[in-house]
Amino acid sequence: MRIVMPLFDRFTALDVVGPYEVLRFLPDAEIVFAAATPGPVRDGAGRLTLTAEAAFAEIASGDLLLVPGGPGTRGLVHDDALLGWIRRLHGTTTWTTSVCTGSLLLAAAGLLDGLPATTHWNAADLLESFGASYTPERVVFQGKIVTAAGVSSGIDMALSLVELLTDRTTAEAVQLAIEYDPRPPFDAGSPDKAPREARDLLARSLRR
Repeated sequence: MRIVMPLFDRFTALDVVGPYEVLRFLPDAEIVFAAATPGPVRDGAGRLTLTAEAAFAEIASGDLLLVPGGPGTRGLVHDDALLGWIRRLHGTTTWTTSVCTGSLLLAAAGLLDGLPATTHWNAADLLESFGASYTPERVVFQGKIVTAAGVSSGIDMALSLVELLTDRTTAEAVQLAIEYDPRPPFDAGSPDKAPREARDLLARSLRR
């Protein structure tokens, strides 16, 4: 089971690390971090670095492609080299997946034309501008393509994939191993639920 996770400048850390912590439990999992050039890649906050051990050009196939999101995706939706690599790898995968605004890259590569898909709620309009149909679900399956909504939803998607690739009991064991039993202190995890003050504060920070 070769799992390929592309990295790029200003990726969102949890988009990668959350699914990684789940998928690494798969039997015979080989997880490959790839980037345009091998070496350290900084996240969107500029404080966390992950290391890509392979260049995109060195990865011609994979069983599962997982494209993370992050602020850097906006600048990559017209990167022909990256989008071409995503299309080529998609031709070899059993599952092609994304977390958060990683779906923008799938859509820009032409993989989501006319399909229901999800992304971070703040990127819904942009996702639709590339031909997808935004749906505010946490995880959306469309054939072998799976999109997850914002950031933390990548854990949910990864657990669903573990069940499909093994069985429910294994997925439940992985959930127990990472003690994924969310009980958030606030019910503000979506635009429909968050108080106006929280929405306004976030809107101001996104404009900076």
